[in-house]
Amino acid sequence: MKKTVYILAVVLLLLVFGVSAFMVGSYILEGKEQKEKYDSLSALKDSAKENATAPAQTVPEETDPEGTYGAAEIRDENGMLVEYGEVYALNNDVVGWIRMDGTEMDYPVMQTPDRRDYYLKRDFDGEQSARGSIYIREECDINEPSDNITIYGHNMRDGSMFACLNDYVNKEAWDNNPLIFFDTLYEYHVYKIFAVFKTSANIGEGFTYHNMIDAQSKEDFDEFISTCKQLSFYETGETPVYGDKIICLSTCEYTLDNGRLVAAAYRIS
Repeated sequence: MKKTVYILAVVLLLLVFGVSAFMVGSYILEGKEQKEKYDSLSALKDSAKENATAPAQTVPEETDPEGTYGAAEIRDENGMLVEYGEVYALNNDVVGWIRMDGTEMDYPVMQTPDRRDYYLKRDFDGEQSARGSIYIREECDINEPSDNITIYGHNMRDGSMFACLNDYVNKEAWDNNPLIFFDTLYEYHVYKIFAVFKTSANIGEGFTYHNMIDAQSKEDFDEFISTCKQLSFYETGETPVYGDKIICLSTCEYTLDNGRLVAAAYRIS
């Protein structure tokens, strides 16, 4: 009897180990495949710009203070920045591109105004993926733009998607690199982080930063900014003013029940 119980216990442990090993292996394999896919999209984007032959339009210095994009921008016949044309042709849900220097963040940004959270668990091609995609809250207008655009991304253990935001709970990361490059398909833009905070997403709890899309007044805008800064892990010395455009990068946070980690930034060019 004891021998039988022992054998069953060993078999059970082996089954658990096997399932765990399979899940870990699948996670690693998916991560590798997704990285290759996004690297390919980034290379496609860069190649399109390098090979463009359309007349160049000089980018004024004030719109590119860091010299990030070089001396010129090139557009296609529809006014779209040429580097995003081929990516957009692959998936018309693409509305922009986001990256941060020195991090894994370098991704197309998706939006489906009529399908809530469509890319929460879908990759660029619409295939099921635990990593999902970087995507914008449905009600936000990226081109107008809205006063505050909430951008969602998963907090992945392998450092992909929005996992780099974990570093920004410490001011050292902000000191080293406070800039976010977030382009639409038609315009280059640079944003500077002014607050990093955590909050609960449970109904009736926490700060509903995502619900502020367009400020109803200066007072409404100022209250939003003040709350972001009050909750921030540290003072950045940056305070947006009424009329500035904001983005809130939002990912999961695990010290709170249903927590969210948010990096709020304002447009500087």
